[in-house]
Amino acid sequence: MFRKLVLNALCIILPFMAMGQQLLSGRVLDGADQSPLPGANIAVKGTFKGVFTSSNGDFSLAGLPVGEHVLQVTFLGYESQEITVRTPKAEALIIVLQRSATLTSEVVVVGLRADSRTPATFTNVSGTQIARKNLGQDIPYLLNMTPSLVVTSDAGAGVGYTWMNIRGSDNTRVNITLNGVPLNDAESHGVWWVNKPDLASSLENVQVQRGVGLSTHGAGAFGATINMTTLGLRENAHAELESSFGSFNTLKSTASFGTGLVNENWSFDGRLSRIVSDGYVDRATSDLRSFYLSGGYYGKNTIVRAVVLSGAETTYQAWNGVPSSKLLTNRTYNPSGRFVDNLGVTRYYENETDNYQQDHYQLHLSHSFNPHTLANVSLFYTRGRGYFEQFRDNERFSRYGLPNLVIGNQTISRTDLIRRRWLDN
Repeated sequence: MFRKLVLNALCIILPFMAMGQQLLSGRVLDGADQSPLPGANIAVKGTFKGVFTSSNGDFSLAGLPVGEHVLQVTFLGYESQEITVRTPKAEALIIVLQRSATLTSEVVVVGLRADSRTPATFTNVSGTQIARKNLGQDIPYLLNMTPSLVVTSDAGAGVGYTWMNIRGSDNTRVNITLNGVPLNDAESHGVWWVNKPDLASSLENVQVQRGVGLSTHGAGAFGATINMTTLGLRENAHAELESSFGSFNTLKSTASFGTGLVNENWSFDGRLSRIVSDGYVDRATSDLRSFYLSGGYYGKNTIVRAVVLSGAETTYQAWNGVPSSKLLTNRTYNPSGRFVDNLGVTRYYENETDNYQQDHYQLHLSHSFNPHTLANVSLFYTRGRGYFEQFRDNERFSRYGLPNLVIGNQTISRTDLIRRRWLDN
């Protein structure tokens, strides 16, 4: 008897429950050619309900209550939409997505990046991860937690001249690119991070490929490849002031700005930075200045982007390292600039410095002919000039193409002198 009552009650209640639960179906199409979009995401705003479209672009959302609902429709490469619908709805819903109005700047370097299908060991470092550690030290120190990477610093604080070895290979065997443009010196294949101070503040992401890697541009990647990408498009205007202070009187100051997307197609960004440090090693001071400017046109199928960055550095030389005999007693000892005067007093030449400026100019063009064909063209120019100055004790005149000095019967062939060696690259 009880079982019959339950069955009768269910027969009465279930039709009413079904009336309150609605089915919404439809199809998502490409606005350009009306082709179906498989894998588009349809979510009901304010709920956990959502589905992906099938291979022919169809979808079905079951269990919707009667009333008004807002659907959020998204698909990579297409503009997102919010659509308001009311259930019950008898006919199928047709949703048309328009292709995204702008390309992403990632396409500029996509050919150099490894992914899960690439036979290479790699680590991706996001701009957020870099920003958390960016207190003024150079790129090698910001990447030092990635596997198989060893860093060194002449000044001992990670500011000034810094180096990295990956899997035992020095920087001359590491292919390094910025937006696909090689940073390795064309003659020596080396990379001097001191000439690019606070570059980290203008990076969106970095990929480190360990071992023989993808070196489409520049020197061969025997030890590793490091691909860096500068900041991409930020649609909203912004301005930031940052300052950090740390050990050895290290001070980093950065001012950055961006216009956001202007007139739906243009964007401009900039940065000014200065980093100073006394260094851990004696007299290993650093005074580093840099700027970054970027401007771009972002069209429906075309991106034109110009990037200019420049760094100028003055560092007291600490290249010679600490002698092994001093490691236990005076770990901060710096032999550079040291001399003994005529009275036998040890002195240090105050201007034993390295002075150099390096400018980078890049112009990138990306054009999408169709969803399957993309062309990238990059033009770049790198200019460097500067000198290092040294006190030299008891040098021969002949080494500098100078005649000996004759005073009466005395011939002087050696002297103390100050020399400058210049570079213009």
